[in-house]
Amino acid sequence: MSGSVAQLHNVFVYGSFQEPEVVKVMLDRTPEIIPVTLPGFKRFRLKGRLYPCVIPCEDGEVKGQLLMGLTDEELENVDAVEGNEYERVTVGVVREDNSEKMTVKTYIWLNKDDPDIGGEWDFEEWKRLHMKLFIEKFKEIMEWKRNPQGKGRDDFNHVLRDAPSA
Repeated sequence: MSGSVAQLHNVFVYGSFQEPEVVKVMLDRTPEIIPVTLPGFKRFRLKGRLYPCVIPCEDGEVKGQLLMGLTDEELENVDAVEGNEYERVTVGVVREDNSEKMTVKTYIWLNKDDPDIGGEWDFEEWKRLHMKLFIEKFKEIMEWKRNPQGKGRDDFNHVLRDAPSA
């Protein structure tokens, strides 16, 4: 019997994709999600954006979630959403429940010298201040992805920007 089994992917998320409701919008399902830590990186705010970035930092660590068992199509969805400012890389994480080390995929910020990189990004603050708007805008992006009607990704780069302060 010569059938190939599709490979499933485990993806470390550290920003808005930690929220199961956001993941459900992106994947049309909620996969198993487990808490993990990514050593050797630090998470930062990005000025004017509703999402953070991580960059390598020898003594840093980032707490986040692991999305388990994504299909190739779902991984392509994440790639499309992350866009060209991030690079998908393979990293090692540590499970918080049993300290098991795992090799997984994540997205790191390409421009580590970006002047928009600011202080520490706070997930609880994001949930309180931005989650509702983020989910509304994210639904627009996912609808566009399913039915682009001639628009390119650049037409939607502004959607997940933070609203200017009044």
